[in-house]
This record gives sequence, structure tokens and C-alpha cells, in this order.
Amino acid sequence: MITPAFDLSQEPDHLILSIRVPYTRTSDFDLYIDGTDLKFFAKPYFLRLTLPGRIIEDGREKAKFDIDKGLFTLWVPKETPGEHFEGLQMLTSLLAPKGSRSAKPLVEEVSTECSERVGDNEDEDEEDFDWQVEQEIYTEKSEEELRALQKYGFGNQRCGVFARLQKELSDVIDIKNPEGTSAAERRQARLEAEASAFSTDHYLADWFEDGEIKGLLKFRPWWTKLSPSSEQEGESAVPFTDDEKEQLRKFTNRSYLLDKASRYQAWLSLVDILLAYTYEVRSTEGEHNVETPWTIRKLSGTLCWLETYSSLQEVLVSFGRRVLCYPLYRHFSLVSLAIHDTAKILHSGKACVLKCLLDIHRVFRENEPAYILNDLYITDYCIWIQRVKSKKVADLAATLEKATLQKTDLELEIDELEDAARIVAVEEEQQASKKAPESSEDSSSSSDSSSTSSDSSSESSSESEESEAEEDCTESKEGGGGGEMFKDNPPEPQPSASVSPTPQAPTSFSAEKRREDALPSASEGSRQLIQVLGERVAEELRISPDSSHKGARQPSSAATETEGTSGRSSGGTLLEPSPRRNPLLIVQTQQDPDDLEGDSIS
Repeated sequence: MITPAFDLSQEPDHLILSIRVPYTRTSDFDLYIDGTDLKFFAKPYFLRLTLPGRIIEDGREKAKFDIDKGLFTLWVPKETPGEHFEGLQMLTSLLAPKGSRSAKPLVEEVSTECSERVGDNEDEDEEDFDWQVEQEIYTEKSEEELRALQKYGFGNQRCGVFARLQKELSDVIDIKNPEGTSAAERRQARLEAEASAFSTDHYLADWFEDGEIKGLLKFRPWWTKLSPSSEQEGESAVPFTDDEKEQLRKFTNRSYLLDKASRYQAWLSLVDILLAYTYEVRSTEGEHNVETPWTIRKLSGTLCWLETYSSLQEVLVSFGRRVLCYPLYRHFSLVSLAIHDTAKILHSGKACVLKCLLDIHRVFRENEPAYILNDLYITDYCIWIQRVKSKKVADLAATLEKATLQKTDLELEIDELEDAARIVAVEEEQQASKKAPESSEDSSSSSDSSSTSSDSSSESSSESEESEAEEDCTESKEGGGGGEMFKDNPPEPQPSASVSPTPQAPTSFSAEKRREDALPSASEGSRQLIQVLGERVAEELRISPDSSHKGARQPSSAATETEGTSGRSSGGTLLEPSPRRNPLLIVQTQQDPDDLEGDSIS
């Protein structure tokens, strides 16, 4: 027989059952209704449900079959109109046969002191938990008793599992010998491993450069978007996917015999697992990746170290330490927000908790070594959470909301580390602020000195030019050469009158004028004239050995003389004497060469 896919919902007066039965005949439906029992048969499908409330068959029931979709929908009246049926989404618990809800086994060996509690297990489940730490007188146990107590898994009901799985041991948990290590030894080893794994550099880097972490803090995971449930007051309406419903149908329904201490540890371990899950969802912004199985089991002391907690504060401290030691983002704000997210999930009801557990189950199921954790914890939690009372979940959520976690509780010296980092940052800012005015003063002084040096250099250059001009004028007066008088100072109308007050100046000027008038009338046939003019140009370009600075300025002086000569030339002739060029340029005009030769001879 095949168990069909089904879904339950309700109206104030009816229970609605939707069953998917493709490839079946419409005439082969059989339905049985009796109180809390409902049985459906359509070959080859068979469905038996144990409902949380009573239904009746009084002629008001109706059914509809969609042949295209293969969907059979049944409306069954409630025995008490308006009654709310709780837990219709807990499909695994609904598949349990009648009479199997009792946790009492057929054969069980019990001690005298707990025989009464075992018989009243159902009544104890209705009691309210006192979430305070119970104090008991310490009694030292023998080594044999300690070895016998090395159990783990859901409700500490498993042992000997890792003795058969030595190859997968290191890929799943961090403890080396879980079978022979007591709970106290596991805790001590876990604390030592966390202390050695804590990196101050990584923590301070995330603390200072928290831009990306602020984006994660603003992310809204799926449990913050749930709408209030219309069926259960105070809870949220949680939709399940088809894959999740299929997984719920695949779970084997079972009962759990847990004493009060085991149930208390089961609740605390559930909080620990949910804390790791909420951190992973927020750190990846709801998109699981290849690191998701590692992150969930690494942040949970229950999954990674098979830890058993005795108080809710121990759970929060363990989670906070592991967040600051192992994952990619290590920030205390993520720890605080994960606690808030877990409280929100618990407030949304056990359906929301079940959806989180199903997501963890799928992640571990798709990871090769992590599937062992499904067998040890997650599968049992998925089945067990469907049976618990909603009031217990709400009480745990209220307790978690009131819990507080400070940085000092983690015992990683976080406050001291942050204070030291602040001091260093302030000192660096002060040093940087001191260096800024010094650099500006240095730059201003350097600019002032450069401007002063440039002014002095310009003044010195102008003085040197004036001295050179005076020396040139003096040499021109002493030598009487008209060509040397205008080497560094091109002739201008006013300066020439002021600089040359002596009678020799007009004579030299007229001689220079004659030479300039003679240049444009040269021709190719006047070889002698060319030679004479070339010798004169060479003499003008000769550098005297006694004045190096004046000789360095000789080419520019010759050039200025040439410019002055070309400015006075009426025929457009251009002479550009330069040591790197042909020192003479002769342009032929229409004057008679004999006249030019006669002028040069005279």
C-alpha cells in the first residue's frame, strides 16, 4: 500500500482533507470516519489518520475529485462546530496509529524511584518547566559509572555510534573519542579549542570594518515575513513546501521516553541548534552554499562537541564564543541578533520550529558526512517537536527574550581588546593631525623660499644682463667697432641716443649702415666679398676666454644683432649667424654687382 500525499486544513465547522491520488479510478474510493479516526482507501493508496479532534458522518460531508490533477478533496463536519484542531500541519504525528500516543513501552526495566514517573509521563508533560538551574548536592561517581554514562544524541539516548564510524568521525564532530569522554571532559576540551581558535586580528578587522556586517544586520529572513495565523492565536501561518510535506510523510512515527532532565536538555539543545541555523541564514542572506553544513554544525556545541547543557545561559555563552571564533563574520551584533531571531521563531509556534528543522535536515541530508547528525539529532527533533505542547514553546520563547548576554560573559577579553584598539586609533589620529600642519608649513616655507630664490635669481640675472650690457658698451666705445656695439643690446631709437652721446657713435652707425646696405646687393660671382663677410661674422661670433658668463650669452647676442640688422635692412635680407648653421645667407637682388664691389673696395 502507498501512503498518498495529503494536506489538512479547517473551517469553523468542517475539516478539509486534500489527498493526491493520481492514476486511480473514481469508483474505488472507500472512506471510514469514527471520532478521531479517519481512513481513506483508493487502490493502491491507503491513508490512516489520527486527528486531534472529533469528526462525525451526518450527511453534511462532501467530496470533489479533480481528474486532471488527481486531487481528491473531502469536507468532513466537526462534532463540535467552531472547535479548533491544533497541529494539523504536523503530518508525522497524524499518521500515528490509534493508541500509540502513549510513551509507555511494552516491556521496560525501571527502578523503584522512577516507576511512578514513567507511568505518569503524559501528566508530567503537561507540567510547566522551571527554567532556572536546579541545584543538587554533588556526589562523586566511580569511574565505571562515568564510563557507563557516556551517551549523546537526542535526549542522550545514543551510544556506540562513532565506534563504528571512525572514518567519518573527524568530518562530523571535533571531539576525538566521544565514547570514552565524559561530559565535563568534552566541555573542557571545547573551551580550550575555542580559546586557541579566537583570533584578535580577525575580530578587530570585523569590528572596525563593519560595512558588510551592517548589511547583514539589515537583512530580513523568512521568519520575519510570516503573517499571523488565523487558526492559532499568537502563532504565525507557516507554509510548507511539497518537498517538506513529503519528508514529513517519510519520517517513521515514534514515541520518546524522556525523564525530566532529558527533556530539559532536549529543549536547551534545540535552542542551540536554532541559534546556529539563524546565524547561517542571516550570514548568507537566505541562500545556502557549500559552507552551510559546516557553519551550522560548527556553531552548535550540541552538534560539534555532543555538548549537554544545564542552563539557557550556558547555551548563549557557548554560541557567542563560537561565533567569535570560527565563521567568516565575527561580530557580537550578529550574536545578539541571532538570539532575537531564535526567540522570534519560537514565538511563531512549533510549526515554524519544524520548518527550520526540516531545512537543517535537508542540508545535512545532501552533505556526505553530516547525514550522521540527522540520525543522531535532527530527525528525532522533527518528530518530537510535533508532539510537544505549544505552551512549552511559547514559555521557552519568553524565557529566551528575557535572557541577556554580555561580552564579558564570553571570557574572551573582548572589552579590553576593544578599549586598546580605540586608544591606538585615537593616537594614530592625533599623530596624523599633528603631521598635517607641519607638512603644510613645510610646503608653504618651501614655496616662499622658492619664490624668494626665483626673485633673487631674476634680479641677479637682470643685474648680470645690465652689467654685460654696460661692459659691451664700454668695449664698443674703447674698440670703436660699430658691429660690436649692438651685440647684446639691439638698437632702439631712445636707448641709442642715450647710450651713444660721443661723436664717434654716428660715424660707427653710418659705417654699419653702409655694410647693411651692401649685403642685399651681393651676388654669386662676388667670391671675394663673400670671404670678407664670412671673416667678419666669424670675428663677431668669437668667444673671449676672459669672461665665461659673457661668452655663454654670445650666441643670443649675435642673434639679437642679426634681428636688429634684419630690422634695419630695407631689402628684406636675413642674416642668421649661428655656430650650428650656415653663417651666411645671401639673396640676390637686381643691383649691379660692380657697384657693390666698388663700395666694398672703397
